[in-house]
Amino acid sequence: MQKEKQRKPISIVGVPMDLGADRRGVDMGPSAIRYASLQEKLTSLGYDVEDLGNLQVPTPESYDVGQQQLKYLREVHAVSEELAQTLDRVVAAGRFPLILGGDHSIAIGTIAGVARHHRQMGLIWFDAHGDLNTAETTPSGNIHGMPLAVSLGYGHPDLVHIGGYAPKIRPENIVIIGARQLDEGERKLIREQGIRVFTMHDIDRLGMGNVMEETLQIVTDGTDGVHLSLDLDGLDPNDAPGVGTPVAGGITYRESHLALELLAEADILTSAEFVEVNPILDTGNRTAKVAVALIGSVFGEKVL
Repeated sequence: MQKEKQRKPISIVGVPMDLGADRRGVDMGPSAIRYASLQEKLTSLGYDVEDLGNLQVPTPESYDVGQQQLKYLREVHAVSEELAQTLDRVVAAGRFPLILGGDHSIAIGTIAGVARHHRQMGLIWFDAHGDLNTAETTPSGNIHGMPLAVSLGYGHPDLVHIGGYAPKIRPENIVIIGARQLDEGERKLIREQGIRVFTMHDIDRLGMGNVMEETLQIVTDGTDGVHLSLDLDGLDPNDAPGVGTPVAGGITYRESHLALELLAEADILTSAEFVEVNPILDTGNRTAKVAVALIGSVFGEKVL
């Protein structure tokens, strides 16, 4: 039974989004990950894989930035709506959605699409940042710092109500892993909402095995599905240098694999996304190769 679940067919969706971030290049992330032999990796693990290609995303040069506290709001909204509709169809067809970014603002559309089918969805947010800002708290105006807040129902109505419903997730069903750079407004929201956050201090002190044990308990408690949103900047920049907002002192390559191997063993994931690979800032496509290796662990690859 478990083996059949693990072999659920996979649909890959690329979202070459860089409107949510300040640094160009992350729009090439989906291509970089594909070039690092993603489909071959999944096929070798025995999966039926279809690649639905990339969504059309406007280029920043063609549009006005709009509000400084919500840069490219209209364009991010449009892409998020299209992504939500695409993933709604993927899940309805009985396939596992694997989304490639692009900056982390794509999680707004991803979660809107998959949570329609999992109204009590658990969420693992693997990231150096909280992404819990709003227009009122953001230091940059970049929407890639807002998707988790939006999914909880906080932020601009155009973003909060993508997919026609809000909120998409509940704070008690969320775990953030790897946080080491949080803004004051994010800290406040975390405390108010009681969101479980494992900072790098916690990971160092407890070990990744214990962190994942508690994470799995939280995201499966009363939930009907689990989404993984993995930002490559959650890893230490020594292991994943090609990201737009690197923060020193991150999760190691091996700790990341352990986390995802334990996740695969638990067999609870219903969707996953990998974001913020920026090949312009990378060396020899190293970060995309790391992403593909981690995806292998998510889908059950083992040494022995």
